[in-house]
Amino acid sequence: MSFASTSLRALAVFAATAVVVSAPARAAEVSQRAVLDNYANIVAANYADSVAGAKALQGAVNEFIAAPSEVGLAKARKEWLAAREWYGQTEAFRFYGGPIDDEKGPEGLINAWPLDEAYIDYVDGKAKAGVINNAKTKITAKNLRALNERGGEENIATGWHAIEFLLWGQDLNDNGAGDRKFTDYVDGKAPNADRRRVYLQTVTDMLVADLESVAKQWAPNAKNYRSRFVAGGNDSVKKILTGIGTLSRGELAGERIEVALDTQAQEDEHSCFADNTHRDIVTNAQGIQNVWEGRYKGRDGKVVEGASLKALVAQKNAKLADTTSANIAGTVKLTEAIKAPFDREIIGDAKAPGRQRVQAVVDALKKQAGSLVEAAQALGIKRLNTAV
Repeated sequence: MSFASTSLRALAVFAATAVVVSAPARAAEVSQRAVLDNYANIVAANYADSVAGAKALQGAVNEFIAAPSEVGLAKARKEWLAAREWYGQTEAFRFYGGPIDDEKGPEGLINAWPLDEAYIDYVDGKAKAGVINNAKTKITAKNLRALNERGGEENIATGWHAIEFLLWGQDLNDNGAGDRKFTDYVDGKAPNADRRRVYLQTVTDMLVADLESVAKQWAPNAKNYRSRFVAGGNDSVKKILTGIGTLSRGELAGERIEVALDTQAQEDEHSCFADNTHRDIVTNAQGIQNVWEGRYKGRDGKVVEGASLKALVAQKNAKLADTTSANIAGTVKLTEAIKAPFDREIIGDAKAPGRQRVQAVVDALKKQAGSLVEAAQALGIKRLNTAV
């Protein structure tokens, strides 16, 4: 066989081999509808966990008011803290007029703050303050709904923080949470103990009912908000990005952290009675990551995972998708570095270690919000409002 023949044969073999080892096939394209479906699955799972947490709190509250004790109060507090871990992540589903915060949404009844304690119960120096100590006001769900935010945004009568205040009382301790005594709920030990029991039970029942109403709107296979949302195309994708972008910049970085940094006031922290603000910040940041990555680990340990915003953006700009993921993961890590109690972290000048830790979170949230705006633009969404 001639050299030329040998060479031609070798080229033929090489060509055949080259076909076999060609570049791997492209991953299947992520569809917009798949992203919306997975988002809805995550929302439904997270709200279901929030309802379950609130029901566990409800059970502990019912046990406590039936036979008030120090042990019972401690259990109710524990369940409140546990339930907040799940609700905090759901706040990534806000800010676009969904079931939680449209014109008729119950968000203001669920999580409104800051709260004027004296609107509900006695405070230091005002032994007869609040609805509880006003026998003329009947304590019912209907009345408390009407009283919520009546006459001022801080006149909060219901929700997580009303329950928090009723369980912990005012936080008068610089280095710890409030220390309400269980005897506040014992007849003969404290004025209006009976009304305090009714109030605590009523607002806890209301919290469960309001969360259930939101969860129902995200249930699968029903004619509800979810069914319209997953068919909403570009508009629904914009809503998702608006939710996590606004929570990143306007709400969490701005309202919840920068205001407190500026005033250095305990009253401006989110969960001031239980000293749980550091965890509120972590769970909010985690909720944003859940939505972006399309992955949620539930209360039972099961994972809901599927087509993600990240994957959708990566089809347009892979580098931007990776950068956004890194920014969001970095923010979560920084939130976990904040030390409790938060009201001590914000004290001091700009060089104070606590303030530096908190400021680092603000800076990271702003950075990730910028990345989310770019991600929206990559998807053809020209304007994304991240202000509250």
